[in-house]
Amino acid sequence: MKTKVLLFALLSGFIFSASAQEYKPQIGFSTENGSKTNFKKNKAGDNWFITLGGGASIFIGDQNKEADFVNRLNILPQVSFGKWYNPYLGGRIQLQGGSLHGFVGDNAEVMQHKKFFNAHADLLWDITNFWAPYNEAKVFRFIPFVGLGYAVNSGKVSGGVDYRRSESPSINFGAIAAFRLSKRIDLNLEAQGALLGEHFNRIDMGHEEDGFAAVTLGLNFKLGKTDFEVLQPMDYDLLNDLNSKINALRSENEELGKRPESCPECPPAAAAIVENNYIENVVYFRLNSAKIDKNQEINIFNTSEFVKKNSTPIKVVGYADKKTGTSDYNLKLSERRARAVAKELIEKYGISSNQITIEWKGSDVQPYAENNWNRVVVMSANE
Repeated sequence: MKTKVLLFALLSGFIFSASAQEYKPQIGFSTENGSKTNFKKNKAGDNWFITLGGGASIFIGDQNKEADFVNRLNILPQVSFGKWYNPYLGGRIQLQGGSLHGFVGDNAEVMQHKKFFNAHADLLWDITNFWAPYNEAKVFRFIPFVGLGYAVNSGKVSGGVDYRRSESPSINFGAIAAFRLSKRIDLNLEAQGALLGEHFNRIDMGHEEDGFAAVTLGLNFKLGKTDFEVLQPMDYDLLNDLNSKINALRSENEELGKRPESCPECPPAAAAIVENNYIENVVYFRLNSAKIDKNQEINIFNTSEFVKKNSTPIKVVGYADKKTGTSDYNLKLSERRARAVAKELIEKYGISSNQITIEWKGSDVQPYAENNWNRVVVMSANE
């Protein structure tokens, strides 16, 4: 009975002490992969950027492959502006244009001198922050993108032939290699391509599409707040487990309240003789989990201190509740739980592996009558 009352007090103390602790959010970094992390929604004016750059482009169209490569090169200025919605997902508008050299003739005898303009909206995917932990101070990031736009080609008479103005939707794709220069400036090396309608150069040879490829270098300026904050969502599974334990203890206390207030006088008990030094602690786990929650660390710490002080061996026994999972699965789950606790004792608190005995009982053995309580590892040490 005393054990249950003590457990109730410990659970209540945990809830009140947890609410009193100072919350320190993770800002500018995450400890898990970005894809597994929840980030606080940024404000409307946060995480904007503008990129100024330029480079070279080459038109891909009918008969162009016959021309000299140098003659096919064009200067390509471009400007982009956009916003990151979280560390790995963003959007931008990019404007680019300049000269466009096309060629006519079986041997590319006639060069088309045109001007073109392309505006497109792109979806940006920072795979570095998606597959790895997010860190605002990363030196390098790799960012593929894909987008849709619209391109316009100016008309001009060249070589006695009238190549009229043309327009076409564009499908844009590519990747950005971003190198961090400072908190607010990146150097972006960008390679991209675009697919255009087959008539874009006003030469129709039955091909499916025209297009262009480009490589540019630019400076990316970050505007407003530059980093993101990690959310620490409420662990509802853990709270439900705690609530079920507290409610069960309350029910038992209500039953105790129905007993008579006074009992017959009993003779004084003989003084207990302590023959050994003994401790038993438990580590509770969430449903289908072998990960040790932070609020359970104190139990492992206390056990390790006892073992160090008394130089005593310790037994670590894992269990699983019987209402979820099969017997075979629960046996393996209880093993993972027991080994996780033993690993923490060894690696974090310096307990020798020679002092630790590891066992696992699965769900065939239930140390507690309350089903949810059996998602535990019991640590016992006896001097």
